[in-house]
Amino acid sequence: MNQRRKAPLAGLRILVGRARHQAGALSSDLRKLGAVVIEIPFIEIRKPRSYKPLDAALKNLPDYDWLILTSVNGVDALWKRLRKLHLTKRHLKHLKVATIGPATKKAVEKRGLKVDVVPEEYVAESVVRSLRNRVKGKRVLLARAKVARDVIPRELRKLGAQVDVVEAYETVIPPSSRRRLRAVLKTPKRRPDVITFTSSSTVRNFLSLLDHEASHRRPGHDSELAGMKLASIGPVTSSTLRELGLPVDIEAREYTIPGLVAAIIRAAGSMDV
Repeated sequence: MNQRRKAPLAGLRILVGRARHQAGALSSDLRKLGAVVIEIPFIEIRKPRSYKPLDAALKNLPDYDWLILTSVNGVDALWKRLRKLHLTKRHLKHLKVATIGPATKKAVEKRGLKVDVVPEEYVAESVVRSLRNRVKGKRVLLARAKVARDVIPRELRKLGAQVDVVEAYETVIPPSSRRRLRAVLKTPKRRPDVITFTSSSTVRNFLSLLDHEASHRRPGHDSELAGMKLASIGPVTSSTLRELGLPVDIEAREYTIPGLVAAIIRAAGSMDV
């Protein structure tokens, strides 16, 4: 009990499934709190198959009024392409910028651009609400992953905006993670107490790594996941978990990495480790 008071996650084994280059912050925070962290990426970030749509949009930046970015990955990918095209932040200075949350905002500001809109809740629906009275008759550039929810472009078009959606990157399943994940789940001394999910992609890829057919099976009830708590970064990820038959045992109140860590701390008191 004293150990748990000093390190609230002491003794907990927590599986972090973020992409390898992004796992550091979450893993570091969990380790500082005493957790044993297992890193097995459920997603890998790759270049899009073609840069033509993105390049065409970037070469016509003066035509746009708004730039919307929904992830740090999107920010990284966009700036890499800007450099490739010999474009600088000067070419984006006229744009109003909206980001989905504080981490994305920080990534944009780090590159010298001002962020005009960050929604109260870090989900697509809140981005739309924040822009409701600001986009009619405007041209909007949304740079995002190949596969993503269509809430933002659909709803902004209803509000009178012209929205161009361009693929800045894609997420794929890391082949090497399948063997590693199965080995961890089958080894009693290594089995995690908590598995973290930071996006809908991590949920879907997790099931694929387990070779589950989500439409036919309900893996949340399978013995290989028995005794584990599934932790979600927010309502969109939670919705995907439930949709695919997985339980949501822990959900962040603030849809950020610190919010996810805080939620795990709150749940830790009731876990037997």
